Amino acid sequence: MFDRRLATILAIVFVQIAGAALILPILPLFAERQFNLNPASVSLLVSAYFIAQFFAGPLLGQLSDRYGRIPLLIISQLGSAASFFLMAAAGGAWLLYVARVVDGITGGNIIIAQAYVSDITPSEKRTEAFGYIFAAFGIGFIIGPALGGLLSAWFGPRFPFVIAAVSGLVTSGMCLLLEETVQPAKAAPLFRGSSLKAPRPTLKATPPVIRLSPAEVMHNTPLLMILAVGFIGQFGLGMVQATFALYAATVLFRGTSINTTNLGIGLLLAMVGLGQFVTQTWLIRPLKERFGDARLVILGNLLRAAALVIYAVVVSPWLAALGSLFFAVGMGLTMPPLQTLATRTVDETQRGGVLGVFQSAVSLAIILSTAIAGVIFSAGAT
Repeated sequence: MFDRRLATILAIVFVQIAGAALILPILPLFAERQFNLNPASVSLLVSAYFIAQFFAGPLLGQLSDRYGRIPLLIISQLGSAASFFLMAAAGGAWLLYVARVVDGITGGNIIIAQAYVSDITPSEKRTEAFGYIFAAFGIGFIIGPALGGLLSAWFGPRFPFVIAAVSGLVTSGMCLLLEETVQPAKAAPLFRGSSLKAPRPTLKATPPVIRLSPAEVMHNTPLLMILAVGFIGQFGLGMVQATFALYAATVLFRGTSINTTNLGIGLLLAMVGLGQFVTQTWLIRPLKERFGDARLVILGNLLRAAALVIYAVVVSPWLAALGSLFFAVGMGLTMPPLQTLATRTVDETQRGGVLGVFQSAVSLAIILSTAIAGVIFSAGAT
């Protein structure tokens, strides 16, 4: 049965991801070429976003649990738009760092979108619904990087940032088409013992639920195991993410022009989006029915490991494209069921909070791995 709310949130995710993915092929090389940043500094530029998101992610999820998904979703989209405009106008490297921090602080759009989908979807269909989000993510990732490479080649390296900012403004307007899913009777206080009370319900009230505190996370063994799996998996992603454009320019596209390099990197990243789309459209439902969420996570991580081995040994863009495809399929099979398992470890009023904690765990992994990746790349390039 068609669900207009789900279709709208998927459209929002698609537009946002396509806009954000525009800058992926060009940001590292833009920072290196325009501001003379070395690889270690470029990787820290990546880390800055995830450092900010690490601290802001749980708060955004909890705020959406209390005040509603729609207001926080709009704020996050506007913050992303502001950061892209700032990068487009940056006259110094420090402004790039400021922009990435702003985007990280307000970059809870996917977290809140996942919480919204969790609200409107029965538990037994939640993995499939999260898969739709990753399918929209994948389509945006097919179009965004390739388009970013083309726009950079045609109109200069700053133009894709402007288009990405405009996409953020568009999605903030699209949020007005959604209906709020957090009702006053279900809203949870932010802090234990807080004087802030849940709004007076107009319907029959249910007891307020205490927020997901650090102590509760530490005593929730299934959730800790899920967070550990997510952390380890995303650590590998961060190692690649921080230096992939620099690695591709140095190894895969050595001796080619700047425009060819930008376009080639965009197409390789577009393969990731294609793999995501295929996985969520045709693979995840039958595989989930056959193996279940937990085994699907194991299979996905094995595929991601195989992709990283391919990246480590190839010097051809064509073979690297195979690695991109494997990596995308592995990621697509891992993340939706892992997030579903996380939401099952807490009360339903804490879904936004637990997804925020999950996001912080994977952000911490990427913070650490991106910083290490920059140092390793710098040492290998000398």
